[in-house]
Amino acid sequence: MTTQESPDALADLGELMRDEQDYGDAGGAADPVARRRRRRGWLIAAAIVLAIVLGCGGYVAWATSAALPDPEGSMSAPRAPEPEPVALTLPSDGASALWVTGAEEYLGAEEPGIWAVSGPDGARPIASIAKIVTALVVLDAHPLSGDDPGPTLFFDRADHKLYDKYYVMDVTIAPMPIGSSMSLRDALATMLIPSASNYAEAIAEWAFGSQWAYTEAARRWLDENGLGDTAIVDATGVDARNTSTPTDLVVLGRLAAANPVIAEIAATSEMSVPGAGRIATTNTLLGTAGVTGLKTGNLGESGSNLLYTATIDVGAAEPLSMVGVVLGGSSKDAVNASVTALIESVQSGFRMVSVGTGGTTVGEFTVPWGDSVDVVLGEGASIFVWSDTPITVELETTTPTSWDDGAVVGTVTWTSGPNSVSVPIEIAGTLDEPTDWWRLTHPTLLG
Repeated sequence: MTTQESPDALADLGELMRDEQDYGDAGGAADPVARRRRRRGWLIAAAIVLAIVLGCGGYVAWATSAALPDPEGSMSAPRAPEPEPVALTLPSDGASALWVTGAEEYLGAEEPGIWAVSGPDGARPIASIAKIVTALVVLDAHPLSGDDPGPTLFFDRADHKLYDKYYVMDVTIAPMPIGSSMSLRDALATMLIPSASNYAEAIAEWAFGSQWAYTEAARRWLDENGLGDTAIVDATGVDARNTSTPTDLVVLGRLAAANPVIAEIAATSEMSVPGAGRIATTNTLLGTAGVTGLKTGNLGESGSNLLYTATIDVGAAEPLSMVGVVLGGSSKDAVNASVTALIESVQSGFRMVSVGTGGTTVGEFTVPWGDSVDVVLGEGASIFVWSDTPITVELETTTPTSWDDGAVVGTVTWTSGPNSVSVPIEIAGTLDEPTDWWRLTHPTLLG
């Protein structure tokens, strides 16, 4: 029934009443009481019909404009990916240790622990790495600051004889002319950059008066800095009794890296020094794979050693700082290759991982009249992770202001370590309106 039926029904009722009037005028019913009764009956019937008609018209108007029920459905968070663990490429020969800072929230490295090790942690000859101890002990007694060259060292005939002494021993030396002089800073550079052993002994005797006095000062310094597994018997490292462990040497490397004078010298590949001439570093890995220092050490059959520092940008909030050591490597080239591989494997473990693709369906909503829409990720997302750090996912739903295409109905958030990324969940498509017939036949579902 529609509102257009109301005039027709009233017209039929009026026609019946006119027929009754004609019948009475023709004398069909002379009784005035009966005529009044029939007229009242028709009036009552007319009122009932009118009420029905008006009621139907009101229902139709209400049903075609009443609020529709909200769509029903569900959403589920997409499954979080599981990143592949990084395979650290640790040195395969000798022994090594590595300390990393700058990404503790990823790596979990905490003071004062060593982050990664390989091989036994026993004491081994450290060769010229002992010169780092010499530099630290001398600077502890005669500190330098800023660009201060420090006190001047004068070299006499006895100092010049050190050149011949270490030449016969076939270890690295640098020119030291009789009567020449040099600042402490330049002397330390000549000792550390080309690893000149004659300069190491000359500096130690200048600072402490004798080799014995130097070794006593070195032992005290080692004890004060908690390096109980390190033994120093001379300033050069030529004696195989100069020994240490990988973990002790990482601590030593950190102390050296924190000293501005040593850090600057160790990062210098070559320079000219008055008296000594042109000097070049023995650390051929310097400037490669982020390596910034520190000191090589080679002593024949005891193997090749490298105490190194490195700084690499992995995409985290700040660059990673590394201090590592390899002791007893089969050769210098092998040590360089293993250190490079280890640094690169650490770097490769930091990466972006895709966690969601825009348009991925995460749910569906339907309405009682049979239409439905998908809900999808509004955009793609990736998150920065380290190795196989777990990725968690959280779904938060919201009530949309409309159910039109693109309306936001929630948010998905992925978290890994210190990083989080969120994307909206949106309606894909538009829900069609129900027909008037569905509205008229489902009054209980209308608002």
